[in-house]
Amino acid sequence: MKNKRIDFEARFWSGSRKHSGVKLIESFFHFNDLVTAKQMLNKIMIYAGKKKTAINEDSSKIFHFHQALRSFVRACYAIRLKEEKWSITIPPENRSSLIQASLSDEEYLNPTLVFRKAFAEYSIKDFDYHIAIAVYFSMGVFKNAGESNLVNTYIYLTKMLDAAHLILERRIQKNQ
Repeated sequence: MKNKRIDFEARFWSGSRKHSGVKLIESFFHFNDLVTAKQMLNKIMIYAGKKKTAINEDSSKIFHFHQALRSFVRACYAIRLKEEKWSITIPPENRSSLIQASLSDEEYLNPTLVFRKAFAEYSIKDFDYHIAIAVYFSMGVFKNAGESNLVNTYIYLTKMLDAAHLILERRIQKNQ
C-alpha cells in the first residue's frame, strides 16, 4: 500500500517540505516563539475588528505569519489523527498556572484534547477562511468589520498554540 503523506503547505515559509506534524510545529516555533506568535495573532484579531484603522506591521511579516499559521493548523490536525500519547499525570500542587496558560486542567494533562475539540468544531477549511478574513480586515481600512465571528477561532488558535508548545516541551523532556 502506498504511504500517504500530508502536505502541510510549508514550503513558502520554512523552505522545506515537512511530513510530520510535530516536526512542522517545531519549525513553526523556530521561526515564531510562543509569545511572539500569540502577540501577532492577537494584533491581527484586534485590528480585524477595528473599522477605520489598519495594522501597523509590515505586510510581508503578516503574510509570512499567515502562511505559517495555516501550516500550523494542518500540523495540529495531523497530530490529532495520530494516536501518540502526550498525556501525563502531575499532581495538582506541582502544576504552574503560568505554564498551563489558556489550557484547562484536563487539556493541560492531555494537550491533544485541544486539537480534538477544535477540529470537532471547525474544519481545516474553516480555520483557513477565518485566518484569511482576519488578516484581510486587519490590513486595510474598511467601513465594516469582518462579517464572520472570529472570536471562537481566535480562542481555539490560542489554545492550539499553547497545546503545541506543551507537546514540544514534553517531547524534549521525554528524549532527555
